Amino acid sequence: MSSFTTSDGVTIAYDDTGPPGAAPLLLIHGFSSNRQEAWKRTGWYAAVAQRGQRLIALDLRGHGESDKPHDPAAYGRETLVGDIVALLDHLGVEWANVFGYSMGARLALKLAMAEPERVGYLILGGIGGKLFDPPPPGDPMAVAMEAGSPDAITEPMLKSFRQFADEQGEDRLALAAFSRGPSDPITRADVLAVSAPTLVAAGARDELAGDPQDLADAIPGARAVGLIGCDHFNAIPHGLLKASVFDFLDGYLDDPLP
Repeated sequence: MSSFTTSDGVTIAYDDTGPPGAAPLLLIHGFSSNRQEAWKRTGWYAAVAQRGQRLIALDLRGHGESDKPHDPAAYGRETLVGDIVALLDHLGVEWANVFGYSMGARLALKLAMAEPERVGYLILGGIGGKLFDPPPPGDPMAVAMEAGSPDAITEPMLKSFRQFADEQGEDRLALAAFSRGPSDPITRADVLAVSAPTLVAAGARDELAGDPQDLADAIPGARAVGLIGCDHFNAIPHGLLKASVFDFLDGYLDDPLP
């Protein structure tokens, strides 16, 4: 494990593998996951290595081997994007192709809007038109993380996230604080600012994401892929997602990067 410390004193764990001179692929995991579970165990490390690419993957603050503050103020989405930029700066990486999944896709999208020169190709996984829906009242995800037992959670998706967090041994109080962190909504008007070539990919049975085409239609020039037979959780290791991502990076769009 490698790590660095952010300007506010939070230690961020990361991996940086592959040829240093190759165009890097930056991987940003989803809520309650971590770089090992989201990317290494599911075969992404091996697949990227087989292609001879450089891979950079971090544990977001509150997750994995990174520090886990219990203060929601530590998890503002601008702060999280700042951690990603700080990692690129720490590694001397001017730009990277960026792949975020679920909550990581939201951060990747915010990175592409805030720091367009740092993003080559942009891949948004496990996300779709529901990105634009208003958030549910209260904070049900934080409440699920704070529940004494998963058996007390009646909503199936929330229960799945809680069980996943327990399986990974994640700090549930940190995850609750993460969920309560300051977050501005992303609107259709906002994503018009995305200039990176973009792929939106989600499982055809992913009820959390919604229709990937709906999000792709809002981003200039974006393409969408629906992964047949996949839901929110089993899409990440699926060969269809890997094939879609690598086909995209290999020239799925007509206008390659200079």
